[in-house]
Amino acid sequence: MQNYWGIIGLLRNYKGQVLTVVLLNILSVIFSLFSLTMVVPLLGVLFGIQPIVAVKPAFSFNPNSLIDRFYYEVSQLILDDAGQITVDGQMHALIFICAFVILTFFLKNLFRYLALHASAPLKNGVVRDIRNRLYQKVVNLPIAYFSEEKKGDIIAKMTSDVQEVESSIMSSVEVVFKEPFAIIFFLGTLVVWSPDLTMFVLILLPVTGLVIGRIGKSLKKSSKKVQNQMGILVSAMIETLSGLRIIKAFNGIDSSIQKFQHQNQHYMDLKVRMTRKQYLASPLSEVLGTVVMVMVIYRGGSLVLNGEGLTADLFIGYIVVFSQLIQPSKALTSAIYMIQKGMAAVERIDTVLEAKETIQEKPNAVGLPAFEKEIEFRDVSFSYENGVNVLKNINLIVKRGRTIAIVGPSGAGKTTLVDLLPRFYDPTGGAVYIDGIDIQDVKAWDLRAKLGIVTQEAILFNDTVYNNIAFGLEGITEEEVITAAKVANAHDFIAQMDKGYHTNIGEDGGKLSGGQRQRISIARAILHNPPILILDEATSALDAESEKLVQDALFKLMENRTSLVIAHRLSTIQFADEIIVIDGGQIIERGNHTGLIAHNGVYKKLYQMQAFV
Repeated sequence: MQNYWGIIGLLRNYKGQVLTVVLLNILSVIFSLFSLTMVVPLLGVLFGIQPIVAVKPAFSFNPNSLIDRFYYEVSQLILDDAGQITVDGQMHALIFICAFVILTFFLKNLFRYLALHASAPLKNGVVRDIRNRLYQKVVNLPIAYFSEEKKGDIIAKMTSDVQEVESSIMSSVEVVFKEPFAIIFFLGTLVVWSPDLTMFVLILLPVTGLVIGRIGKSLKKSSKKVQNQMGILVSAMIETLSGLRIIKAFNGIDSSIQKFQHQNQHYMDLKVRMTRKQYLASPLSEVLGTVVMVMVIYRGGSLVLNGEGLTADLFIGYIVVFSQLIQPSKALTSAIYMIQKGMAAVERIDTVLEAKETIQEKPNAVGLPAFEKEIEFRDVSFSYENGVNVLKNINLIVKRGRTIAIVGPSGAGKTTLVDLLPRFYDPTGGAVYIDGIDIQDVKAWDLRAKLGIVTQEAILFNDTVYNNIAFGLEGITEEEVITAAKVANAHDFIAQMDKGYHTNIGEDGGKLSGGQRQRISIARAILHNPPILILDEATSALDAESEKLVQDALFKLMENRTSLVIAHRLSTIQFADEIIVIDGGQIIERGNHTGLIAHNGVYKKLYQMQAFV
């Protein structure tokens, strides 16, 4: 959506509706033109300013021919059978003119309403499409993207920025589809009536356009600053809500309020500056329009007084039509202001839409057959964009059905290593293989269908227990969900809820305890029945009683599966077939619990420190 026309390009999905809106607007403009251009000369005939037309003119689509035809019809109403003007005839003509005005204005506004009616789903449909594209892009972006970007700024782009596009740009679509036609039709009529005077008008209009354009660019810059500041405000609110306990516990309420008020004041200052520039659009365009009108009156009056091809009645009609040209020009000017304002939001939205998807599925990606043999990390290295190496030449083979525990100090690279398996990241060196197939050559859906992940923080959604356990699956019966919950030691507390499995658990599962949340996430993994499990500190945040229940559920989950277990509590992984010790992004020790204790290395030190604690 690089520019305004990029957004208008989204209308290609609504070609039929666009054509309907354009046609209805053209009809509205035509009847508006008729209602204005015909009344003055018709009244001229009625009151004797314009000569009576007694001879029927030949019909053609030439504007002057149409006007002559209307002169003739009105003249026939005024004249009696003897060709004399009568009062009754003039009254009939007046009634005809009044009826003509009512009919043309009715048709003008009818087609105007129908155009607006047809444009409503079009404008809102484009905004819906932008939101859909944003959401689709966000869920497909790599995890690393969100470590660089503020969540609040992303949310602001998906909400307030899209709303800005809706209120600024899409509200101007109707103007773009109508006013240019009005200007073309009105100008065409003016050219027919007086080419010399219209050429004078065309010289003046670009000057006003240049003035308006410069202010519009300034408005765009101000709007972008406002949208950026809104992202900062949303980020501050998210941080406050997620850290409210710490704010209260450490008496940070006053400092948090002061910080937010400062940011909010800055937003208000930017908004006031932008709004003042926006308010300048209407009075500026009106003043410029008035100046142009006065100059046209002076120039046209000079032509009439000097007898230079413009009659008085035609000049009056010219001024009436030109006055109506000002309104669409003014509307187009205001639309330019609104578009410039909205384009700042478009540029911010584009930073998301154009973000590079580093984790991409190859066009010729293959399906992943049933997991049969092993997972292999072959010469795997990884570094973030800042160039810091997190993993260095990792070589590890995990045989099917075995449990591998990964331990080491914080920041050693344990979570990054297992995050390579579901392709949350891709290695910067080496590759990961499943049964000899590079996972970068595999369809993402097939790959992740083979994996079950239970993390330290149970990720749950503001939905029912049932929908959280059955997340990502279709056609799952309640009996299957209950069976998974029983294996995860979750059925008893779920059954005691008000609505059982159909109880809403709140945002992030806030209505549940930590152990309950974790057991629901384990039930979710059990229901997916994956052959490969990734357990990332699944019990480290729990109390002793909850840990026992969760650990029991995990043992049931790990039966007959291949498991990669990250653990800080080394007492929970002594059962592992092999323990891998990572430090500084490298494997420094490996073996079973007994062998590593006997080795008297880093693992033994970590184990003794925890045993002492």
